[in-house]
Amino acid sequence: MHYCRMPIEVESPEELGYSTIKNNLAESSVRDRRLGDFGIDLSDLLLSYGEHRGNAHLRQAIVADAPQLHPDQVLVCPGAATALFMVHTTLLRPDNHLIVIRPNYATNLETPRAIGCQVTVIDLSFEEGFVLDPERIRRALRPNTVLISITSPQNPTGVVIPAATILELAEMAAAAGCYLLVDETYRYLNFQTTLTPWAATLSPAVISVCSFSKAFGAPGIRIGWLLHQQPEFLNRLLAAKEQIIITNSVVDEAIALGILQQKAALLAEEHRHIRENFTLLQHWMEYEQDIFEWVMPTAGVVCFPRFKTGLEVNTASFYKNLSKNTIPSWEPGIGLSEMTGISD
Repeated sequence: MHYCRMPIEVESPEELGYSTIKNNLAESSVRDRRLGDFGIDLSDLLLSYGEHRGNAHLRQAIVADAPQLHPDQVLVCPGAATALFMVHTTLLRPDNHLIVIRPNYATNLETPRAIGCQVTVIDLSFEEGFVLDPERIRRALRPNTVLISITSPQNPTGVVIPAATILELAEMAAAAGCYLLVDETYRYLNFQTTLTPWAATLSPAVISVCSFSKAFGAPGIRIGWLLHQQPEFLNRLLAAKEQIIITNSVVDEAIALGILQQKAALLAEEHRHIRENFTLLQHWMEYEQDIFEWVMPTAGVVCFPRFKTGLEVNTASFYKNLSKNTIPSWEPGIGLSEMTGISD
């Protein structure tokens, strides 16, 4: 595999140092929490190897709201990124074909590229509200297609793919003899509409992936999971996990279990906060600025705006000033071009 560092990682706060960032506009999760916030006592935890599939109580808690799924259909991983890596490296070969929608989380694009498989990218457009048309996926299918990769809620648009569309894609994948991967990492940041069932409940052809990083303020415990109905393919993924890391940290799993046992209260608090902030952002976008336009997100804590048509933007200058936090507050008499490299 040919690995290349992704810009999103090179320029991440973890690499640059949080102390160097004045205004973090790129964070895609809720505010990080301290361990003490959860009131979890680990003093009696035995620091042994853990269960290879993940702690049984944790797997049961993950599917507690999904009676269609069994804890044995859960594989706990060190973060959703590892789960995605395991799926890609288990399924894809250079002579295989992948269909992936974009915008998307970078790993869902870069790992297949590192493998060297054939990739068809389906670009979603701002003008169409980043809506996914299943017919575009159908037309892209090939005899050697092994995986269709989507994300919902989408990263970074905040658009939620309708349940009916995901069901249609699941049926399409089953008929084509391939898998549908649904990256549901932002699932619990759906603060405006009712949660739909896990995509993995729709068909044995579907793989769902999720994480503790985004909605629970706990990216530091590095716990995510994947859900899938077929025991044969789950065993292949388990083999991948065992050969990469054998098992997860029992400390991380114990913290994750303690968090899930408080899920309802934690998410209610986070959703109240998100809705308050979203109201402020929505007002600013609609009434207090005339530079950007957006497809209003329905989930997540990020959006994907663009410059309005007709503005001349010096993107290099804008990017440099924004990344170095040197854009001053606007004052009468200061032109947009001086502030941001935008001509009005």
